[in-house]
Amino acid sequence: MTMWVVILATTALSLWAAARVRSVYSRYSRVPVANGMTGAETAAMILRQAGIYDVEITHQEGMLGDHYDPIHKRLVLSSENYYGNSPAAVGVAAHECGHAIQHQRAYAPLQWRMAAVGITTYANQLVWWLPLLGMFTGLIQPYVAFTLLAVCWGIIMLFNLITLPVEFDASRRARVMLGNLGIIMPGEEAAGVSRVLNAAAWTYVAAFVTSLAYFLVHLLPLLGGRSRD
Repeated sequence: MTMWVVILATTALSLWAAARVRSVYSRYSRVPVANGMTGAETAAMILRQAGIYDVEITHQEGMLGDHYDPIHKRLVLSSENYYGNSPAAVGVAAHECGHAIQHQRAYAPLQWRMAAVGITTYANQLVWWLPLLGMFTGLIQPYVAFTLLAVCWGIIMLFNLITLPVEFDASRRARVMLGNLGIIMPGEEAAGVSRVLNAAAWTYVAAFVTSLAYFLVHLLPLLGGRSRD
């Protein structure tokens, strides 16, 4: 029963966060900013201003697939944001530039996050495969399975926790840079950028809450069993 409550509650939170991002993004992608700059032009200006000349700015199909790749030093924008000139487009582009600046300046939480990608990838795979192996093969004892799952969800939870300051800091940098460079105007444009970035932040909060809930669901039975012993 507890597991079902966690599944339903965290799924609802994730769906709400995703729906909010789409709704806010759609609202602020309809009207261009006053100076008409696109997301690609915004990214290029911010990176030049920050003294970053070795990051490639490119685009790909797919809504909100924007990201900064620190390994290959590529800033990837969705086509809507690369060519778009709305508060949503320039806000997302500036946010990804915030990650490039973090990388340039060796921002500690970003460094921790990069270092944890490998082990978190393995943990994500194990939380899917372990229950199936235990269910269909019977080779894993329940206590061992819960212990491994608790460890894996703990790793995922810590990764999501580290992600929060990385994302919030990138959004803070984005707002400052957009204002200082005159890319957005005070008032409705600035408010639109903030709402888009705040809505996106909720997806990372939802991911952390979800991983924390699953971590506790698998950890607490282990602690309860030990206390009874």
